Amino acid sequence: MSWRSLAIAIALGVAACALGGCGFQPLYGGSTVGGQKLADVMAGIEVDPIPGRVGQKIRNELIFATTGGGYAAPSRYKLDIVIKESLTDQLVQITGDATGQVYQVDATFKLMDPMGKILLQGTAISRAPYNRFQEIFANVRARYDAENRAARTVADSIRTRIAAYLNTAA
Repeated sequence: MSWRSLAIAIALGVAACALGGCGFQPLYGGSTVGGQKLADVMAGIEVDPIPGRVGQKIRNELIFATTGGGYAAPSRYKLDIVIKESLTDQLVQITGDATGQVYQVDATFKLMDPMGKILLQGTAISRAPYNRFQEIFANVRARYDAENRAARTVADSIRTRIAAYLNTAA
């Protein structure tokens, strides 16, 4: 088989797959949910307040991700999130001092319709390691940075799972 016929066969296969609707659909491209753009439906998710600094960070990340920094649409869904934080020492020296720690946040979420019926529920987990130093401020700043990284990862995971659900539910 020549290179030209192989290229033609590949091109025909790709065209047939595209015309046949192989089941691949971009999540944010031209997706519609009940005749509306997915981005517009996502903007209608009301995120309940989450206690604590990390909870507020997760909530802010989700609100920005769903609205794009604009105004929220009228509430169509309610998102309830509960988080649990933990800290694990790593690289413990003979003196008992840890030179590293891993911050972990576990988030359990529920997406509900206006009547309170649970449409989607799940968990999102993120772990963010950081080094500990002699300086107190450096330790505080390193932990805040780890918390922020973990919060962003959890928010992205929840947003993606909700978008996938809403995209396939309609």
